[in-house]
Amino acid sequence: MKSLLLIGSTGSIGTQTLDVVRQSPGAFRVLGLGARSSWRMLLDQVREFLPPFVGMVNEAAADELERELPAGTTLFRGPDAMERLARELDYHTCVHGVVGAAGVRPSLAVLERGLTLALANKESLVVAGDLLMAIARERGGEIIPVDSEHSAIHQCLRGERLDRVRRILLTASGGPFRKKSAAELESVTPAEALRHPNWEMGPRITVGSATLMNKALEVIEVHHLFGLERERIQVVIHPQSIVHSMVEFVDGSVIAQLGPPDMRLPIHYALFAPDRASAPWRGFDIDLFRCLEFESPDLARFPALELGFRCVEEGSDSGSVLNAADEVTVQAFLDGRIAFPDIHRINRAVLDKRSGHDASLDDLLGADQRARELAREDIAALARA
Repeated sequence: MKSLLLIGSTGSIGTQTLDVVRQSPGAFRVLGLGARSSWRMLLDQVREFLPPFVGMVNEAAADELERELPAGTTLFRGPDAMERLARELDYHTCVHGVVGAAGVRPSLAVLERGLTLALANKESLVVAGDLLMAIARERGGEIIPVDSEHSAIHQCLRGERLDRVRRILLTASGGPFRKKSAAELESVTPAEALRHPNWEMGPRITVGSATLMNKALEVIEVHHLFGLERERIQVVIHPQSIVHSMVEFVDGSVIAQLGPPDMRLPIHYALFAPDRASAPWRGFDIDLFRCLEFESPDLARFPALELGFRCVEEGSDSGSVLNAADEVTVQAFLDGRIAFPDIHRINRAVLDKRSGHDASLDDLLGADQRARELAREDIAALARA
């Protein structure tokens, strides 16, 4: 029985991970669960899975949770609760579904212990990819990607040599605005941006799919996870989200990983890797797989994508700066304070102002904070205009 720590347990990745655990009786023991503030949902999970350890970031929510926890359950509380769970518990695999740059330190904690990190928190690699990959190599830790695209690449590359890879073809659905003109994008609403045609995801990632910033961040992840330079990474629009990504080899052969748009499939793969275990999830469906379309991304309408490639080239703190600015601008868009195209305009402006320091994790997180301040200043300036 494999012991699991699940952080971000009340979010989209967390709840779907628990679906996988339910469908695999006897395979896993849930040792710890952690969440930011949704204490009632976390309490329901605790009552079902009976983990001996839980974590809650929000102090007020922790107070509410503590009053209801089963006897003998240890509560970690406060801003470092997820990191403490990752550092102090005796688990085999940490499934990391925390959203945002707050997930970087827990990732570091897992890898410093040489353990397995099933990673859905894209910000960890975007912000500190060089550092985390170096620690994983040094300590013997393993990162198994949970994002459907990176999981697909991981599966396509099993047993293959990287020097035999011509390019990675990273697929993107194109989001809800794939066919809208640049003029139409000026007036789209948050409600429209949150209507993803294929996937159920959190609001930040869903808006990122609409801008293609989510794919820009995934380009940075591919660079770090698989050690590939810009020239060997290409984004392809695939509206059906059936082909999750492809690898083209030097002989022209292309290997693709396909499946319905269901995050439980890559989660299941990550939990059981390197094995493959039986699961009830749907596979080939002739109606679903009948028509598979591909097209090139339109960088004129969706210029955010190019910022990801820019960060691959510039390195240093560029990923940290871009991610931080995007977190702030997406929230401002969702709050109705800026227009949809302003997300990219501000992100690019903040990236242009970055300092270029990356000596340590503290430096990278410092760059994150400066980028947030710059983004807020630009948002405020737009409001005054």
